[in-house]
Amino acid sequence: MIATPSRISNWFARAVSDTLGGLGQLLWPAKCVNCGEHSIETGSGLCGDCWEELISVCSADYCRRCGRDVSPYVAREGVCLNCRGEEMHFDGIARAGRYAESLRDMVKAFKNDKTELDSLMVWLANTALQTSAFFNDIEFFVPVPLHWRKRIRRGYNHSYLVARGLKHPTAKVNTDLVRIRHTKEQPTMMTVTARAKNVAGAFAVRYRHPFVSKKICLVDDIKTTGATLNECAKTLKEAGASKVFALVLSVAGQNAR
Repeated sequence: MIATPSRISNWFARAVSDTLGGLGQLLWPAKCVNCGEHSIETGSGLCGDCWEELISVCSADYCRRCGRDVSPYVAREGVCLNCRGEEMHFDGIARAGRYAESLRDMVKAFKNDKTELDSLMVWLANTALQTSAFFNDIEFFVPVPLHWRKRIRRGYNHSYLVARGLKHPTAKVNTDLVRIRHTKEQPTMMTVTARAKNVAGAFAVRYRHPFVSKKICLVDDIKTTGATLNECAKTLKEAGASKVFALVLSVAGQNAR
């Protein structure tokens, strides 16, 4: 092959870019977006340890009704023993992983001003969405809303940031589900009954919403007992939605009932 001037020029440009990139790594080592440690990892933005932790909590099989860890057999067959008998107003769930290890740290940081994690959170959500059983049914993505007081204090709704980055051929993001009552923070140790009482009647839909007979996917960061997702789904179905699914970054409360 003859080395034409254009090929030589392209090769030289790549060589310079690679050299400068390597020099940049030596002078300004990349930092993990999660733990802040120096890292030579590229692509995900995570160091090797955080990446391995993320893989460990995202690789488990889970119940497609409640999102909790289950055996591969139960994952194939459907409802697990943990959620059998529970009243759920949402019709299925997809999750990125279990609320543990580096995923727990990133989800907590993401909802507390570390918005630089949004691309990684969106990637995780899209991965879960693509493997969901309801991908082709979705007509609207609806982020779980914050009360206006919390929205002003935080400056953004992390669920909306994820929802707007989701990839789907037809579904659009809709924010006509609103939180009309300020609720208490819901720590992990809060009981199922207390959580349900805390969010009861906290949501409503705007006038002239488009939800009648539609299939909706709620988007949120964490599911613990499912109280918030349940109340949102109940509100949407009372407004006329035919199906309501849930997409979450993580599922906590593995043993919660």
